[in-house]
Amino acid sequence: MDSRRPPLAPACRTLPQYVRHWAEVAPDRRAFTFVDHPVPHSRGVHRTLTWRRLDLRVRALAARLAEVAEPGARVALPCPQGVEYVTGFLGVLAAGMVAVPLYPPGLPGHADRLAGVLADARPAAAVTTSRARQEVRDFLTGVAGRPGRTPVVCVDEVADDDARGWRPVDPDDAGATAYLQYTSGSTRAPAGVEITHANVVANARQALTAYGADAHPVTCVGWLPLYHDMGLVLSVAAPVVRGLLSVLMDPVAFLHEPVRWLRLLAAHPRAVSAAPNFAYDYCASAVTDTQKADLRLDGVTALINGSEPVRPGTADRFHAAFAGQGLAPTTHCPSYGLAEATVFVSAARPGVPIGRFALDRDALAAGKALPARPDDPRAVLLAGCGTPAGQRVRIADPAGRAVLAEGEVGEIWVQGPNVGRGYWNRAEESERVFGAGFADAGGAPDGRWLRTGDLGAVLEGQLLVTGRLKDLVIVDGRNHYPQDLEATAQEAHPAVRRDRLAAFAVPGGAGERVVIVAEHVRTAVLAALDVPAVARAVRGAVSARHGLRLDDVVLVPPGTVARTSSGKVSRALTRGRYLEGAYSGTAEAVAGGAAGGGAVVAGGRSADGAVPVGTTAGDTAPSDTRPTRLPATDPTTQHTPPPPTALDDATEVAG
Repeated sequence: MDSRRPPLAPACRTLPQYVRHWAEVAPDRRAFTFVDHPVPHSRGVHRTLTWRRLDLRVRALAARLAEVAEPGARVALPCPQGVEYVTGFLGVLAAGMVAVPLYPPGLPGHADRLAGVLADARPAAAVTTSRARQEVRDFLTGVAGRPGRTPVVCVDEVADDDARGWRPVDPDDAGATAYLQYTSGSTRAPAGVEITHANVVANARQALTAYGADAHPVTCVGWLPLYHDMGLVLSVAAPVVRGLLSVLMDPVAFLHEPVRWLRLLAAHPRAVSAAPNFAYDYCASAVTDTQKADLRLDGVTALINGSEPVRPGTADRFHAAFAGQGLAPTTHCPSYGLAEATVFVSAARPGVPIGRFALDRDALAAGKALPARPDDPRAVLLAGCGTPAGQRVRIADPAGRAVLAEGEVGEIWVQGPNVGRGYWNRAEESERVFGAGFADAGGAPDGRWLRTGDLGAVLEGQLLVTGRLKDLVIVDGRNHYPQDLEATAQEAHPAVRRDRLAAFAVPGGAGERVVIVAEHVRTAVLAALDVPAVARAVRGAVSARHGLRLDDVVLVPPGTVARTSSGKVSRALTRGRYLEGAYSGTAEAVAGGAAGGGAVVAGGRSADGAVPVGTTAGDTAPSDTRPTRLPATDPTTQHTPPPPTALDDATEVAG
C-alpha cells in the first residue's frame, strides 16, 4: 500500500541526487508507472519502478555510459516513451553527461529535424531500447557518414550488477549544463537551449508551487512526449523533486482511445496533467456516453493547458462534456511557458475560475488590450495565463526596451532561476535573447532578461499571451495575429481541418500579401470538394471579421502543413515552402488562381516530385479516388477515433 503523503523534499542540487534521497527514505514507494496498451481497447498493462529500483537502474546505466563517454559529453536519447526513457535521461545526468532528449527515428515527418539536431549536438553516445536499436543505429550511421561512429547503449540490456561499486558524478556547480532542450522550431530552425541542473530543479519547484503540489501530494499523469519540455518537466523532473508518483502513457495510445487518459486521471487521486487545446476538444467529442459511465473525475486537481493560444471555449466544452463525471469547473489551468525558461513561466491556479477576457480587436491590433463586449462578433476572446511563481515577468517595448504599463501589448520578458544559460554553440544569438536589459530599469529589476519573442499584456493582474512577434501579419500599418485569422478561417467551412492551417504574409508588388494554407478534413477527397466554395467562405469570413483581403487560399491534403516536433503548426516553414512552390507543383488554379486572389488546390507532390514533408502513408492523398462523403465536421469531432495509420497525428496532440 502506498502512503499518499511522501516525506518533505530536501534541497538537492540535481535530479539524480533526489532519486538517491527517495531511494533511501521511501525505497518501496512507487516512482514511475508506464501503462502500455498493446492491443485495441486494452485497459493497459502497468510497468512500475519503485524509487529503490529506479535508483539502481539509473546507477547501472550511468556506470555503463562511463565506459563509452567522458563526463560533460553529450548523449542523445532517441528513445521510445516508457520507463526506459526516464531511466535513460536520469542515468545520463547521473554520469555527469549532458542529455539530449529526442524521439526515435520512426516519428513520421520529422527525420530532417532529428538529423539536424544530431548534427548540431554531435553526441558521443546514444541511449535507446533494444526494440529501437537497429533503426537508431541506421539513422546515426546516415547522419555520421560511417557505421559505428556513435555507440548505442540499450537501457533494457544494462545489467543491474553494473551499478555495483559505481559512484555518481555530481557536478561541482549546479550551473553546469544538465541537458539540451531543443526548441520546437515553430519560427526558426531548432536550437539547443542549455538547461542547467539548477534550472530544471528550480522550474520543477516553480511548477509544483503553481499547481498546488508543493503543499499536497498529487499524482502526475501524462501522455505528452518526454522529449517535449512540458512532458519532461511535469512527468519526470517535478515528480523526482517532490517524490511523487508519475503515471505515463504513449501519445499514440491516447490518440487511438482518448478515454485511456481520462481513466488514468480517474484512477489516481489528486491527479495533475497537461494537454493542448486539441486534446480537450478531442476528448469532449470522441469519448462516448458508454465510456463515460464508469468515469469519476471529481478527484482531478489540475488540468494544464499551454496551447497557443488557450481558448476559453475549449475549457467550456471539456467541462460541459464531463460535468456528469464530477469534473470541477476550476480544474482547468491555462499556462504559459517556453523551452528557454526550461518550460514553466506562469499559470492560473487550480481551484480558481478561468480568467476570461474579451478584447477589442482593433485596439489589440494597435497594441492596446481594451475590453469589449463578450457577445461582440469582432471581440477577441482570450484566457488569462495567471501569474508567475518564483520568477519575474514584464511586458517590454521590443524596440525601445521600455517597461510597458498594464493593458499595453508588447514582448514578454522573463527573469528567474529557471531561465537557461543560452543556446548551444550560438553565442551571438544567446546574448541577444538571454542577455536583454531595459533601457530604464525603473519599472523592472536590474540584470539579464530573457526575450521570449512572444507578445502579451498584463490585465487585471494576469498574463495574456496574444501571439508571436515573428508571426505578426502587418498590412497597411495594422497588426493581425495569425492564430486569429486561422480561427476565423477554420470556422468558415466544414471542409477546413481544425488547427491544421497557417496564415502568413509574403512580399507583394504593393506591399504584404496575406496567404492561408489549410488542410482539408481527413475524410474528404480534393476531387470531391467544391474548392471555390471553400475559398469564398474563408475569404468572406476573414474579410467580414478582420477587414482583410486574402490574396491566396491554398487547400492541401492532411499532413501537409508543416509542423514542429511538438505538433505546433510552423508558420515560418509553411511560408517558406509556399514561396518555394511546394504547394503548387501540380496545383490546379481555381477562380483565377493565386495571382488573381483565387483558391489553389495543392497536389500531393511538389515541383521536384517529392512528397510534401509531413505527408505519410496514412494521409489522404489527392490521388485517392475512393468515394467519400464530405462530413459536416472534422472527423476529430466525431465519436470514432482516427485510424491507426494516422500515426503522424501522435505528435499533433503533443503540442
